[in-house]
Amino acid sequence: MSDQQKQRAGEAAALRVEAGMIVGLGTGSTAAWFVKALAARKLPDLRCVPTSEKTADLARELGLTLSTLDDTPRIDLTVDGADEVGPGLALIKGGGAALLREKLVWEASSRCIVIADAAKVVKTLGAFPLPIEVVAFGHKTTGNRIADVLADHDIALPARLRQADRGIVRTDGGNVIYDAKCGAITDPVRLADDLKLITGVVEHGLFLDLADEAIIGTDDGVDLLTP
Repeated sequence: MSDQQKQRAGEAAALRVEAGMIVGLGTGSTAAWFVKALAARKLPDLRCVPTSEKTADLARELGLTLSTLDDTPRIDLTVDGADEVGPGLALIKGGGAALLREKLVWEASSRCIVIADAAKVVKTLGAFPLPIEVVAFGHKTTGNRIADVLADHDIALPARLRQADRGIVRTDGGNVIYDAKCGAITDPVRLADDLKLITGVVEHGLFLDLADEAIIGTDDGVDLLTP
């Protein structure tokens, strides 16, 4: 039923968009439902800033007008999915390897709505592996530094380089992803700060104090959450 829940969340979020808005388009399976529902509304004078090449391709195929963050540095509303939605709408994102572009768009937005199926709502962040985007040059050395920071947070396992059938996963910006199996993140703010201090780390998947609202798809409809 998760696909139906994702669809419900995406369609509900599309109703928040008004004609003439600049809209940030998230990345992932739930965000794709939002993009489809938004295109179906055929609102005039929309401009959309995609957070990945995959989302850009979908939006272009559906006839949405695309812009860039450079051309539209202030975004009215961004709608995006999440891998985990925790207390206070603290999020883990980056399962689709678009976390850097996503966070750039989120931080340029006046309002951000996260959409997800009910299983994504958790009491403590960390069951989903935390994505960490790393510069490809010397990434093994950076990975060792990440392991030291994780150990300082009582996270025993080192982060692992993300790979797929085609080999090492590369982001749209040419970086690589390390995934940290944290189990439970007891202090997300401190972990976020410590990871950003590592030379070679470009961004991490902790999205804190960024979401204004969550629309959670359920079997019966949608639930609305606020920080």
